[in-house]
Amino acid sequence: MCRSIKTLRAPVTPEVTEDDIHAAALQYVRKVSGFRAPAAHNQEAFDLAVAAVTAATRELLEHLVVRGAHRHGTDHEHQH
Repeated sequence: MCRSIKTLRAPVTPEVTEDDIHAAALQYVRKVSGFRAPAAHNQEAFDLAVAAVTAATRELLEHLVVRGAHRHGTDHEHQH
């Protein structure tokens, strides 16, 4: 029905875009709902779910701490 959701955390995927996050959310909602494209009467619920999963995924990725992974914007990076 839909492609697999890829791992988006560093270092597996070092440069994650908003499109990557949205695509993962869309695939999740498609899989859970069983609809690739919902009927008109389900479109609003589908879109709201994709937006909520996108936001939750973005928040998760922003707060993950992965041992050994380089975090963009760390103090170490700014030392001269």
